[in-house]
Amino acid sequence: MAKNMIVAQSGGPSAVINNTLRGIVETARGMSEIGTVYGGWHGIEGVLKEELLNLTDQPPEEIALLRTTPAAGSVGTCRYKLKDGQGEDFDRVIEIFKAHDIGYFVYIGGNDSMDTANKVANVARERGLDVVGIGGPKTIDNDVGDSEFQLIDHTPGYGSTARYWSNYVQMSNEENNGSCPADPVLIMQAMGRKIGYIPAAARLADPHREMPLQIYLAEKKVEIEQIRENINKMLKEHGRAMVVVSEGLEIEGLEIPEEFVVRDSFGHAMLSSSKITVGQLLTNALNEKPLAVKGKARCNVSGTHQRNDIVHASNVDLAESYYVGQKAALLAAAGEHGYMASILRKDRDNYTIEYGKAPLSEVANSERHFPAEWITPCGTDVTDDFLKYARPLIGDNWVSVPVIDGRLRLAKLKPIFADQKLDKYIPQADR
Repeated sequence: MAKNMIVAQSGGPSAVINNTLRGIVETARGMSEIGTVYGGWHGIEGVLKEELLNLTDQPPEEIALLRTTPAAGSVGTCRYKLKDGQGEDFDRVIEIFKAHDIGYFVYIGGNDSMDTANKVANVARERGLDVVGIGGPKTIDNDVGDSEFQLIDHTPGYGSTARYWSNYVQMSNEENNGSCPADPVLIMQAMGRKIGYIPAAARLADPHREMPLQIYLAEKKVEIEQIRENINKMLKEHGRAMVVVSEGLEIEGLEIPEEFVVRDSFGHAMLSSSKITVGQLLTNALNEKPLAVKGKARCNVSGTHQRNDIVHASNVDLAESYYVGQKAALLAAAGEHGYMASILRKDRDNYTIEYGKAPLSEVANSERHFPAEWITPCGTDVTDDFLKYARPLIGDNWVSVPVIDGRLRLAKLKPIFADQKLDKYIPQADR
């Protein structure tokens, strides 16, 4: 007899996360092993609260529209982590699984989400439930997996954010070129607490290095006076300078006081939400002394649109996000417990991929680093090897987004929730 499935999302959203969800739902609908697919409303928090959105009974056209519906508004996401000491939460999850005949649990997210998927399914099995736990990769930071790219080559979400930055830097170059007599230095802050894949994508805007562009990754600590010297040298040569910095860049002599940093429930610094950002801090420092040319530095801190802009999304990323969702559903139906669906690159010279699986136990809480050999010796750029890796991920053509009466036609899922069979529950960490 078919068992039901819960699929949920966790962490920061992306432009293509809903297409992974779509891949899971559309694939599961045609499989005899899987019954109703429920969406945990706002991730594992929704599972704990028994807020389960029926995705199987949604209109097919609305599920199809998830392809070009960005972010995570369809079923919601969360930043709630199940920790080892939260026994009541684990007990509650097991009760939910029993009450709703759940045989499959798929969690879409990054490192912490893979840890949650692994823990939940293993606890269920330890308590006698035949539950298959599967991970669906998602992170714009591209930091899930190993630095050798053997577990997964790249994560859905990264290609679209990389494309956004490629487009954004090209347009910013036009702005800076025109306004440089007044503001010759443009500081642009990119997401990335510790990992430099997002700011590195700025180089995709200028693969032949024709722009006055410097890139500072979080992996490469730098001194404020060195940055000042680098920028002034570029100003003397070009009359202007564009500087992309990781939001987590450590600048010696320019540290952000801890009291100004906002942290999420995982303890991660929410640097774009903090009271002062590294981009603005750097801009202020540069303007404290005269630049090599007249004028001032200005700062642009990109917000969440860099991870949810469907207009700038990559068609390659959209396609791969769907098929990795499909792979997750196939792994679940086949009883492949304890794996994350993955994308593996078969040919680096002629970009081709295949969809595989990586053990959740290896992926959970892993953290891929940006290869040191992809950072130039000067520390202000990335190498051509990175461009060779990243260029295929951003695709070529524009995404076709449905528009009706001048407005984007996004998916509108109906509020069809499963009947609540248990008492109300407050997640342990929220009490």
